[in-house]
Amino acid sequence: MTQILTLTLRQLTGKWRVILTVLLAFIPVGLAFVPGDGADADQEFIDGLLDGLLVGVIMPLVTIALATAAFGNEIEDKTLSYVFLKPVARWRIAIPKFLASVVIAAPLAVVSGSVATYIGLDGDLRTTLAVALALLVGVITYASVFTWAGLITTRALPFAIVYVFLWEGLLSTFIGGVRYLSVRGYTLAMMNGLDENGLETLSDRVIEFPAALVGAALVAVAFLLLTVYRLRKMDVP
Repeated sequence: MTQILTLTLRQLTGKWRVILTVLLAFIPVGLAFVPGDGADADQEFIDGLLDGLLVGVIMPLVTIALATAAFGNEIEDKTLSYVFLKPVARWRIAIPKFLASVVIAAPLAVVSGSVATYIGLDGDLRTTLAVALALLVGVITYASVFTWAGLITTRALPFAIVYVFLWEGLLSTFIGGVRYLSVRGYTLAMMNGLDENGLETLSDRVIEFPAALVGAALVAVAFLLLTVYRLRKMDVP
């Protein structure tokens, strides 16, 4: 498992991928320095930068770019067969691939979100911690879904982007029930559940905190199992 994890980390840390993901991840930090509009500044920050940009766009895109490539690069290069030659259980291949994207994406999302929140909300440590923990869970959940997607199709990245903006962005915003099947919904609900006072403005758009925890756990476990199942059944040239 360690060898596969190390190999995947090397594959995912190519020069241009690292530069682009780091730049993308730290856009919210730069925007956090932009002053808000008086008494509504905190609400504008939470609605616009935290919900709309960080959770709605930056976190999923950074995670997707890495997770879809965990298997996708080897499928395109037709080198996955070399991994399959190792006499190891398929879950010992799936887990390191999944972990590699989390190891890279989680620090980027968590640090970016924490710093932006600390700056934008005037050093509120409890809210900053709530945002950091929720983003970590969001990255883990997205990574499980899109590690599987990268194994299913070589076009996982464009499909994933459409999914994020259509399902996670548009539909989950206007159809409340979709939030129970939305990683964005889970992430926002955990932020609000961990700090109801500091993130009170999210209260009217999130699901119940226990439902978010259970939903995120079920999605992560389910898609990791699907990844293992796919590895067992697929034919690799």
